Amino acid sequence: MKHYFAILFFILCFVNNNAQQKELTLNDAVSEQYAKFNPEQIQGFQWIPGTASYTYLENGTTLKKSSAENSKEDEKLSISELNQTLNSDLKRFSGMTWKNEDAFYLVANNSYYLYNYKQKNGQLISKIDDSAENSTLQNETGNVAYTIENNLYIQKSDGTTVMVTNNTDKNIVSGQAIARSEFGITNGIFWSPEGNLLAFYQKDETDVANYPLFNINPTPGELNSIKYPMAGQKSERPKVGVYNLATKQTVFISPTGNIDDYLTNLSWTPDEKNVVIAELNRDQNHMRLNLFDALTGKLVRTILEEKNDKWVEPEHPAYFYSDSSEDFIWMSEKDGFMNLYLCNATKGVVKQLTKNKWVAEEIVGNNPKGTEIYFTGTGESPLDTKLYSVSISNGKQICLTETSGIHKASISADGKYIFDQYSNHETPNIAQLLDKKGKTVQTFVKADNPMTDYKMGATEIGKLKSHDGFDLYTRLIKPSNFDPNKKYPVLVYVYGGTHAQLITNAWNDGASLWMKWMAEQGYLVFTLDGRGSANRGFAFESVIHRQLGTEELKDQLVGVDYLKSLPYVDADRLAIHGWSFGGFMTVSMMLRNPGVFTTGVAGGPVTDWKYYEVMYGERYMDTPQQNPEGYETASLLNKTQNLTGKLMTIHGSIDPVVVMQHDLSLIKSFVDNEKQMDFFVYPMHEHNVRGKDRVHLMTKVLNYVLENNK
Repeated sequence: MKHYFAILFFILCFVNNNAQQKELTLNDAVSEQYAKFNPEQIQGFQWIPGTASYTYLENGTTLKKSSAENSKEDEKLSISELNQTLNSDLKRFSGMTWKNEDAFYLVANNSYYLYNYKQKNGQLISKIDDSAENSTLQNETGNVAYTIENNLYIQKSDGTTVMVTNNTDKNIVSGQAIARSEFGITNGIFWSPEGNLLAFYQKDETDVANYPLFNINPTPGELNSIKYPMAGQKSERPKVGVYNLATKQTVFISPTGNIDDYLTNLSWTPDEKNVVIAELNRDQNHMRLNLFDALTGKLVRTILEEKNDKWVEPEHPAYFYSDSSEDFIWMSEKDGFMNLYLCNATKGVVKQLTKNKWVAEEIVGNNPKGTEIYFTGTGESPLDTKLYSVSISNGKQICLTETSGIHKASISADGKYIFDQYSNHETPNIAQLLDKKGKTVQTFVKADNPMTDYKMGATEIGKLKSHDGFDLYTRLIKPSNFDPNKKYPVLVYVYGGTHAQLITNAWNDGASLWMKWMAEQGYLVFTLDGRGSANRGFAFESVIHRQLGTEELKDQLVGVDYLKSLPYVDADRLAIHGWSFGGFMTVSMMLRNPGVFTTGVAGGPVTDWKYYEVMYGERYMDTPQQNPEGYETASLLNKTQNLTGKLMTIHGSIDPVVVMQHDLSLIKSFVDNEKQMDFFVYPMHEHNVRGKDRVHLMTKVLNYVLENNK
């Protein structure tokens, strides 16, 4: 009998071991990372205004409603029940937003519905033009503002349509994001709190150069031009319009400085009398936070100013945390890290509210009395994102989500409960309800590892020192059959630019699954977040000023030295790959440090910063006229003679971000210097290759590495 159980145990172990031996395909790694291989999560969680109740979605087709204050069974509303009431054919609860404690909006196919959950009735309240874009709902009134081509419209809840602008000149664009979506700008339409006024961005692109993109779809093909302001050239001229729904009149706010200065981070005062705008000079080293009269468009006063020899980058609008139109929170990194400042519209800065030596990321709310502000920030580890509260009166700060990891959290209307969904290196996902003391009230999800049945190697997070003493975080992915006595080739994946952080304390550590597939092909996959990358503070980021690519390459070489020090690394078989700024870094490494890497694959690379856009490029490099030496040093067009390894560049044919001129100019320089390299185009793709073609892209990238890094 003992022998029987021993044999049975062996068989079970063998079967279980085999069950864990599935091979991850590259197709699955690329296309299924956020589907089949995404850990279970709570979708669409929302607190209901004015209550401690909440809703979330089950499979996108069932709305579940409950309360943090009791343990009653969830109420459910299916999409089929909703469709019967609304006489609609909605597939899911798309664009759902609670209007108040009784009713919520839904948006699908430019149709807006209002459903009263309490009364179990609802209706279609607005259907806007099929060609409408940038649609923005006003929560109180149900009015919808939207754009068609370059003009702005309002569809009122009574069915009438208002044409806010009527510009036949296509160079005058209203209601869209300006400044090429820099400075935290994501939209161009801003409803006032009660919906009586509508602020909007307008840009005059008359003097901005046209840039041709080739459309292969018609016969014959045709050129379609976009406006693309290159560094040092003429840029757009911004304004802010304020439309009054009662008077049907619009007033315009222009920059108080030069006509091409930036108008950023617009917010309304709660009383609707004023708008607050961060105005930034084109050199991006002097910001004035200005208060404007919403009825006249005139400057009321400058609330505060910031200057910096390198750059000032406002990224967050003024946050009004109570009914007061005087007191607000401003976020600034003027002390070296992004912190919160208590400000007054008349008095300016009242006091610095947080004094952390780490980065505050976003304000997520406040308690009903307006005595506490809730915000996310890294905390002591720059790889984390946690939720904090800070007292307005005394600056006392409390971490509300102590567990190390990446937390996505929100607060109930009464400030008593927290919805917290997080992951970390060991935890696929946990979604839970907490009280204000951090005690778990309810656990919604404790996700299993969706990759359990697949061959998957270990990921190690490490830390190195830069040449001047900064911490540099690293990620090293090994194959599942890793043998420390063998020698492994390495693929270095790099970005290296600003506003990005590749390594985080989240599930998968910020890595893409194709990296784990590559590891299973017998590779080590290595990443280092160097200088300039996000969530490390101004000193760490701003060392790149006027010399993009110089300090970043030094940091990557620290990583290379580390790799070469490992006994299991084949130092003669190092390859590198990156996209966009990472493409710039890849080509830079191949040309400025030839011989380090045998093989490079650069996607959408910047090759000369004079070809890049004004808003981003001039912040970090100034203009070519102001900084000719920096542009010359960073340019890759004068270094192609240095190539010793195998290099392939890849570009989307209609890339409107890093335009094709970068790659074509680089190729011409290689030809001029009689250097061979490889080039591949993805026709009719923009800056990133998306959809099913992304599998083709990653197959091409990784096959190139496998074939040439020998």
